Amino acid sequence: MPRRLRIASVNVNGIRAAARKGMHGWLENADVDVLTLQEVRAEAADLAAALPGWHIVNDEALAKGRAGVAIAAREPLDVWRIEFGDDTLDSKGRWVEADIDVDGEHLTVVSAYVFTGEDGTEKQVAKYAFLDAMEQRMPQLAAGHAVITGDLNVGHREFDIRNWKGNVKKAGFLPRERAYFDRFTGPAGETVTAVDGSTGVGLGWSDVGRTFAGEIDGPYTWWSNRGKAFDNDTGWRIDYHLASPSLAGRVTDYRVVRAPSWDTRWSDHAPVIADYTLGA
Repeated sequence: MPRRLRIASVNVNGIRAAARKGMHGWLENADVDVLTLQEVRAEAADLAAALPGWHIVNDEALAKGRAGVAIAAREPLDVWRIEFGDDTLDSKGRWVEADIDVDGEHLTVVSAYVFTGEDGTEKQVAKYAFLDAMEQRMPQLAAGHAVITGDLNVGHREFDIRNWKGNVKKAGFLPRERAYFDRFTGPAGETVTAVDGSTGVGLGWSDVGRTFAGEIDGPYTWWSNRGKAFDNDTGWRIDYHLASPSLAGRVTDYRVVRAPSWDTRWSDHAPVIADYTLGA
């Protein structure tokens, strides 16, 4: 009988801080099978202490206290990979894959943390290099069931940023960045004309959040700590579940878990949860 697999993704903005601020209370009630984390900012021992009883794989950034990604699961993760892109790509602490067997069906789960970027700087060059590597890896993953989760640091469409008009020249909403997502989610094998005017081949992946929400503003997943961005819901939708073509039809639910108030948040990002049906 098919089984529901619940996958939650969240940029924790430091796993130790999130644990202190109340992450466990949410996790106890979320009934999550697989948890993907970004901006862990800690070592494997810190993850094990914060998530006792979970099976965890992770990749730490070279700079202590920066970036870091992880995948935690209720069941063992025997096969996992951190190799991503070529030798020139700085991907440490930004990409980890794990293979999961769900009652006879194979699923690859990715936790990704894309560079924030800054237009006109080397940070943006590194961001484009990372997105290039994603575009090369995604067709390989699409050979089976796969889901790329995480803080991808790009608002794909106007629906994804409350103040999009004020951000069209800023990293996170630059036309060239958004063009990658046009190709990621464009019809598989078809020519896609992207928002920046470029053309490329669609990869056929599904943006689970947009598919479930429809053509509406948000729901947002990150809010600046400046002003009253959270209270006014002036947010960005930059945390994703991207499902491979074969997995897209297996999604049964999706939601963003926005904290009830600013002072009850344990991260500046909200968890993004999707349910997938897998197994014989």
